[in-house]
Amino acid sequence: MPPQPPSAASRDEPVIRDRGDACPGALRLHAADDGFLARIRIPGGMLDADAALLLADAADRLGDGHIDLTSRGNAQLRGLGAGCGGELQSVLVRAGLLPAPTHERVRNIVASPLTGLDRRGLPDVAPWVAELDRLLCASAAAAGLSGRFLFALDDGRGDVTSLDADVNLAAREGDGGRALLWTAGQADALVVAAADAPRAALTAAGYFLDAAREAGTRAWRVSELPAGHALDAGELGNRLARAGIPATAARRSVAPRGPAAPEPGVVEGPDGSAALSVLAPLGRLTTPQWRLLAGLTSRMRLTPWRGIVIPGLSPGTAAEPDAPRTARDAVTARDARTVRGAATVRDALSALADAGLVTRPDDPWRSVTACTGRPGCAKSRADVRADARALLARPVPPAAGPPLPVHWSGCERRCGHPRGTAWVDLVATPAGYDLTAPGAAPRHGLTPRELPAALAAVHRTTSHDAAKK
Repeated sequence: MPPQPPSAASRDEPVIRDRGDACPGALRLHAADDGFLARIRIPGGMLDADAALLLADAADRLGDGHIDLTSRGNAQLRGLGAGCGGELQSVLVRAGLLPAPTHERVRNIVASPLTGLDRRGLPDVAPWVAELDRLLCASAAAAGLSGRFLFALDDGRGDVTSLDADVNLAAREGDGGRALLWTAGQADALVVAAADAPRAALTAAGYFLDAAREAGTRAWRVSELPAGHALDAGELGNRLARAGIPATAARRSVAPRGPAAPEPGVVEGPDGSAALSVLAPLGRLTTPQWRLLAGLTSRMRLTPWRGIVIPGLSPGTAAEPDAPRTARDAVTARDARTVRGAATVRDALSALADAGLVTRPDDPWRSVTACTGRPGCAKSRADVRADARALLARPVPPAAGPPLPVHWSGCERRCGHPRGTAWVDLVATPAGYDLTAPGAAPRHGLTPRELPAALAAVHRTTSHDAAKK
């Protein structure tokens, strides 16, 4: 496994901080080399078309005309001007994306993107997302969580519980009335009623805040608590009991079954409906691409793997887009009608591929991620996205099996690296790129011209299947 970023702390070396976290938000903009950056939390990645179109308008008027997807299913606007904060806030309020300004950075909730949409027959945890978000925004204490603290709400398939969340909820497969609750690093879980699950998750977050305060280290995440203040399942059970939430101990048994990220393509639903699953190359969408997706069914879900799921399609054709409200929306509606005019959902997927989105599992872009790199980040030593595009333009040799993700990083921080899986790690250094991969000898100082052969050698000997052994 490639080395972890510095934020992955060991309790043998407790993290002691002298400040709060500087994680960007919608109101706390981050100054980057390409302008200011705003990160908009979208709990569960669940977004309606009205909000999505308002975001696109803001990206065009205030930013660089793109929307970036994050590894937590949130959205980012880049290239913002220094004086746009008030106007952006007004847009987000109108979009319903700023229900509690004091809590806007703590609404970090990931949820199984296909919950309720496929034929797995698993419980639908979408209602948990809305309720947990409501509880978070109503809790004065929850405003003390860092912008990095993460909740994962899993429907039992084990996808988002692989993302190193601080508080995990997982529906029990075959037992839709109950859920498992555990915090990061715990082998034991607690069983609670599904109806109590969001309240139980908030109680677990409160336990963390108390432990962090007692430790005095200003920990941002559960994994950063010193050993003497680590969260205990028994104490969490006591706190749940005091909150009127019955809980029993159980061994944690949720593990990924198959690929964590939704496969690109058509997702057949349980009631004859269908959904489309696509990925954005390097997690970056133009506003025309974004509007096209938003106009298909008036709903979209952003995934922690920088993908988009469009629910609510009929099995034959895509849905009629809403009537356009502006000239720009009229162009989007025209493009959406092109997709809708396809004879089948698969034809609609092909039209999205023509728009530059990843729609096939074998698309090489599916396994490539990157940080922002130059020119947007001052710490980056390379334009990693340009280097990734140049390499992907070349023929890709066959791999021994499904290739591991390749993550391009402009520096040792490895921002945006994959979670819940092994990956091939490319890090820019003053001497070139360093390459590490499971089961392979590290390479140092590789030039862009040397990278194709080096990655081909790794892919011939390493795959998802090999990495599991």
